[in-house]
Amino acid sequence: MGKTNTKKVAWITGGGTGIGLATAQRLAGQGWHVAVSGRREAELKAACDAIAKAGGSAEAVPLDVSDAAAVTRAAEGILARNGRIDALVCSAGTNVPNRYWKDLTPEAFAKVSAINLNGVAFCVGAVLPAMRAAGGGSIVVVSSWAGWRYLPFTGAAYGATKQGLSPLVESINDQEGGNGIRATHVCPGEVATPILRSRPVPPPEEDIARMLEPEDVGDAIAYAVNAPAHVCLNEIVIGPTWNRIYRGAEDLRRR
Repeated sequence: MGKTNTKKVAWITGGGTGIGLATAQRLAGQGWHVAVSGRREAELKAACDAIAKAGGSAEAVPLDVSDAAAVTRAAEGILARNGRIDALVCSAGTNVPNRYWKDLTPEAFAKVSAINLNGVAFCVGAVLPAMRAAGGGSIVVVSSWAGWRYLPFTGAAYGATKQGLSPLVESINDQEGGNGIRATHVCPGEVATPILRSRPVPPPEEDIARMLEPEDVGDAIAYAVNAPAHVCLNEIVIGPTWNRIYRGAEDLRRR
């Protein structure tokens, strides 16, 4: 293991855009060193450049979270360069346009599962040994409103994988809380992020303007990982005040 970073270190998957990027920027602004992972290297470079320009510390760690061996190598690399991983934020996620059973293929279901569920489990497993050795750590799993309650418009694969994250997070708190490791299940409502483009019917621009911003969720995540060590925020449910899920927006109806 290389020299230990004097800053706290957060590893953020899905960190090139959206909630992951907002979280990386927030934590870097609070003095953390952030290791930003994602599949698109250009986005990772842009994210790290923006963080550095703002006076923060960041490194790009290209990664497909569905590749278990690659996840292990990524974690080992971060530890070798920094000597620690104090927080893991699992923000990588995906969905498919053809999400209803009449159109859903086995390949599409497997793709969503590989990233939304398997990828989280791989990353958690990769950081737990170092966190145990350090006497603690924080894990935040970015789920969805669909991980808190059933939402028809998200489709079977997305809903099933996000619902699966709740017991995954609880198992961490159950089995690892005695080691000082805490986990938070974050369930945002609609957020103005690029994943909106994957919907069968994208929402209108005037509705997007009323949604949560990625920074709103990033602030909540930063609050969770910066809380005193004896505090565990098991679950955070956050939505826009003008909530289209409650209001029954036309584009959310299953077609």
